[in-house]
Amino acid sequence: MGELPLRLAVVGDELVAGAGDPKGLGWVGRVTARTPTPDPLTVLTLAVPGETTTGLGARWDEEASRRWSPDTDNRLVVALGRADVDAGLSLARSRLNLANILDVADQRRIPAFVVGPPPGSTADSEKLADLSAAFADVAARRRVPFVDTYTPLAAHDQWLGDLAAGDGVLPGQAGYGLMAWLVLHTGWHAWLGLPDDGA
Repeated sequence: MGELPLRLAVVGDELVAGAGDPKGLGWVGRVTARTPTPDPLTVLTLAVPGETTTGLGARWDEEASRRWSPDTDNRLVVALGRADVDAGLSLARSRLNLANILDVADQRRIPAFVVGPPPGSTADSEKLADLSAAFADVAARRRVPFVDTYTPLAAHDQWLGDLAAGDGVLPGQAGYGLMAWLVLHTGWHAWLGLPDDGA
């Protein structure tokens, strides 16, 4: 086929690393396992626990660029967490941070894919809903695929039960499985140029 093997850099917080998952897979591992590619798929997770979009914006380009190669089809997955709410960042600042990341990726001709923040504590639900919607809008304006994990999971019994069974912040196996399902069913295969396996 002459196509280059895929190499994905997944940048984000502890959710990218699968923290809290007894199987150690997180949503990234589950999605990778359900992504059949002709050549070996390389997925590199670059996680910083508790990171805001400000911190992410400051580091992602250098860290991801070091892992890409001229001999691979390099792509960026931006997995956004909830830390902007905890840190008190304004929606305008959060939007600008994501916009800058996506704009730099576009300048580098690196296709991007954005996964929004999942629900956490109910105390932050309204702010997280607003943050997720703001991120979705930034991605849509740039025609970048966006996975809304907040809306489908905010009142999902299995998600809420999984959070409650743990520390109330990190999901376990069930929660990460739900996040993976949402990613796989929101344009993932199309973005990678792969046939949808009906995952």
